[in-house]
Amino acid sequence: MSIILQAQNVEKYYGSKNNLTKALAGVSFEVEKGEYVGIMGASGSGKTTLLNCISTIDAVTAGHIFIGGEDITALKPKMLAQFRRSELGFVFQDFNLLDTLTAYENIALALTIMQRPPSVVDEKVHEVAGLLGIEHVLSKYPIQMSGGEKQRVASARALITNPSLILADEPTGALDSKSARILLESFQRLVRDINTTILMVTHDAVAASYCDRILFIKDGRLFHELAKGESARKEFFDKIIDVISLLGGDDNDAV
Repeated sequence: MSIILQAQNVEKYYGSKNNLTKALAGVSFEVEKGEYVGIMGASGSGKTTLLNCISTIDAVTAGHIFIGGEDITALKPKMLAQFRRSELGFVFQDFNLLDTLTAYENIALALTIMQRPPSVVDEKVHEVAGLLGIEHVLSKYPIQMSGGEKQRVASARALITNPSLILADEPTGALDSKSARILLESFQRLVRDINTTILMVTHDAVAASYCDRILFIKDGRLFHELAKGESARKEFFDKIIDVISLLGGDDNDAV
């Protein structure tokens, strides 16, 4: 399988010379196309900083990040914005939907901005809505949807441009357990059925147990890596809990 994401000795420092904080200290890993990878770690471990660097929201201090073979750490701002728009999809904890647009319009927005023909937009919206089981809410506004429906609409919006990589930041954080399960099962279907690549930051071991592989971050470094392999989800969950206990995480880092 091809490598979609490659991080090479990524470092990120904050502060001045006399008061320097190492948020990331030489993180290296790879993600293959069609993988569903989770990133876990206690608060302040560097997991969100890592996601911000991969998403181009923040710049690395040292090292390189390649997405689809492109060194994003070497791109100038204009090219970076274009790359972000075409190659990355984002799913946030708080949905970030536009309240004045219907679900259909929220999902279609990126393609509309790109001036795709209406027939192409309509076909693509219904395609991704079908994959995520949200065709019944396409005419609704966000205020008329449940939290789980909003998050699946946000996921469809991230998916519609066929990005190389979808980045999900605590996507189940604002959801009840049933809505979270439906969303995570939808992510699994995207990976299985259309070879989507997902990188998800989460503190929730239940959410993480849906992934193919987990990267554990501690003090800005890659602490451990855990692959699901042929394990059942419950067995993988138990293994995740064991690693969290080694990380020194508290109850909030597990559920």
